[in-house]
Amino acid sequence: AGEEAPLLVVPVAIKDNVDYAGEVTTHGTAAYGEPPSEDSAIVRRLRDAGAVILGKTNLPELAIFGFTESPTWGDTRNPWDPSRTPGGSSGGSGVAVAAGMCAIAHATDGAGSIRYPAAYCGLFGLKPQRNRVSLSPEREHWYGLSVSGCNSRTVMDTALYLDAVSGPEKGDFEVPPPFDRPLAEAARTKPAKLRIACTTKTILPVQKERDVLAAYEETIELLRSLGHQVSEAAPKLGPLVTDFYPLYFRGIRDEALSLPHPERLSDQTKGFVRLGRLFGDRRLAKVRDRMPAASARIQELWRDHDVLLTPATAKLPVEIGHWRGQGAMRTINGMSTVYPYAAAWNYTGQPAATIPAGFTDSGLPRSVMLVARPNDEA
Repeated sequence: AGEEAPLLVVPVAIKDNVDYAGEVTTHGTAAYGEPPSEDSAIVRRLRDAGAVILGKTNLPELAIFGFTESPTWGDTRNPWDPSRTPGGSSGGSGVAVAAGMCAIAHATDGAGSIRYPAAYCGLFGLKPQRNRVSLSPEREHWYGLSVSGCNSRTVMDTALYLDAVSGPEKGDFEVPPPFDRPLAEAARTKPAKLRIACTTKTILPVQKERDVLAAYEETIELLRSLGHQVSEAAPKLGPLVTDFYPLYFRGIRDEALSLPHPERLSDQTKGFVRLGRLFGDRRLAKVRDRMPAASARIQELWRDHDVLLTPATAKLPVEIGHWRGQGAMRTINGMSTVYPYAAAWNYTGQPAATIPAGFTDSGLPRSVMLVARPNDEA
């Protein structure tokens, strides 16, 4: 018909934590209210880009968890092994793309929620720079930890998506500079020789599974064979956990209290909400005041390197129901042993992506993570 648009008739799914006019926004819960009357910025931009929105995807309550199991909407299962989780919180989006339900799926990431489903479903998952894609009508989510992006089968698909939907809305904070060139152009360009730092170190000591380490080590050898310089080096994360948790738990509490029916949340989620009460306004303000200096210290690694390589997760996907019915502390401590690598980059705000790295002998996808300097999605 002669129409032109960057995502014309591309079938897209939307994570059920953004407003789609006329449909309830459930946030994975039974605590929602009436359907919104207006689209969120991301839905409006996808429509303007020509995308065909097929439906909304499942997430755990309030996008809290690294597994996608909702007491209201049921369990989301990994298409490579339905007995296992696809990760979370964008698990429904990861499954929708991996299983061929849609070409690409909107996803969000507050502590790894784009990257874990990508890692476990054999996809590409880029957490873009903080506020690269507007969260409007929200100004921020979880005090700056959360970003909007997608899960896709290829790097080029994510590039086309971000080229179409990136940019600020009125009222957004800490807006990054625009891309120097379209990401689709960057994706077509062979990279120069890169200086790649690599490490398996984590803030807290956790055991890494053999298949996870094999993917990481084989990727190092692959990168070296392509002519890149790879050397062992780790960022100075310091006591990052003590500053991350106040943002995370307080963000959960504040969001829960904004819901029309918070009493309908699960006991497990209510435990996370109670932990959020431990962090008052004064503590929160101090943490936020420290963020620029702490982020600058962590980002010193990129003075001498172009990118950081780590495992994507410490373990392969756990079984469905692994943390069901457990208290908040046991759940968060358990998740930290599986997902120790991703959350630091929500704190600093810089881009980070999980990338497929082959398969285990049993047929599960393997993955690694690459972290770029600030504003360097290209």
